[in-house]
Amino acid sequence: MDLTSFTHIRLGGRGAPSIEALRALKLVLFDVDGVMTDGRIVLTDMGMQAKFFDVRDGAGVNLLQLGGIMAGLVTGRKSSVVDVRAKEIKVPPERVRQGATVKLPVVKQLLAELNIERHEFGFMGDDLIDLPVIQYAAFACCPAESYVEVEAASHVVSVKRGGRGAVRTICEFILKARDDGSWQRAVNSYLGVA
Repeated sequence: MDLTSFTHIRLGGRGAPSIEALRALKLVLFDVDGVMTDGRIVLTDMGMQAKFFDVRDGAGVNLLQLGGIMAGLVTGRKSSVVDVRAKEIKVPPERVRQGATVKLPVVKQLLAELNIERHEFGFMGDDLIDLPVIQYAAFACCPAESYVEVEAASHVVSVKRGGRGAVRTICEFILKARDDGSWQRAVNSYLGVA
């Protein structure tokens, strides 16, 4: 696959995914801290937690789902903020897993519950905790400035950082690279165009 037309994506160590692999995707799972957010966690004196999300990333997840691919969140931490964000971006609770300090068994269980085969799912992570899932996923990707091992195990790397548009660039890449009309259908639905 020629990636030169995708200016917000660069090749990872695993090499370019095939169009067939992208067309087979039924589910893309996203890590939260460092992928959906910029990785910062704000803790108040009252013990409240805040995270920084990018509205463009949320739109990307919506577009991905409008394009016919389910989205889910898998995170090692637990936070009510994640549930709020998942609801905002229309990711149902059954596709959100928190407190997954060892992610691969949690992901395998989720795939089984959704009847998704290994070749039908992708994953976006940024840190060593994500590496086993990155290596297992049929399509693996990460934001800019991810750990070297994660970039090496990914097919593509966004040039955008986590929480700063990386998720959006990956969602657009998947839908456009499938070259089957998914992108235009998603955009038309998003804009309410028949």
